[in-house]
Amino acid sequence: MKNLLLLFTLILTLQFSTVAAQKTFTIDGVTIPRTIQFQSKTLSLNGGGGKSTMWPGTYLQALYLSQLSQDPKFILDSDTPMGVRIEVTSATVSSAKLMKAIDDNFKKTYAGNIETLRPKIEEFKSYFMGDINKKNIFKLVYSPSDTSVWIYKNNQLKGKIQGLEFKKALFGIWLSDKPADEKLKNQLLGK
Repeated sequence: MKNLLLLFTLILTLQFSTVAAQKTFTIDGVTIPRTIQFQSKTLSLNGGGGKSTMWPGTYLQALYLSQLSQDPKFILDSDTPMGVRIEVTSATVSSAKLMKAIDDNFKKTYAGNIETLRPKIEEFKSYFMGDINKKNIFKLVYSPSDTSVWIYKNNQLKGKIQGLEFKKALFGIWLSDKPADEKLKNQLLGK
């Protein structure tokens, strides 16, 4: 009887462990969700990886798509919901370093005239002012319903930036032909 009860407990434990494992994924020791919800839509984890030059310091990024893809051009041109989740994993990330990195990476990766996006880039940077701490989570989610990028810090909406072209430039930092970090690009594409 004890053996039967032990076997039953083991089976139940394994079932619940499997269900929990399917809802999360671990990258570099950080547990991230396999899906995120946005405007009644489920976005699925496409890929993720560690630090890139966009976010100075140590953090983890994950790309979520409504339709999984390894084609960066398709993702950039797509007018579908998508998001990037960034989790700060070190106290070395600061607002000042981040402002410089944002400017540098838009200049490096945007193929068009960066000055046409300057007001939107400045607005984007304003949402990252203030303290940035270990365990902060930023989500940058594109909504095709209002063609804007929604910026969240720790699940609090900080603001929105209008425009499909801005979305392409922002996601292009990681997915363009000349990304800020080639290794991270491949990780976000699940390669």
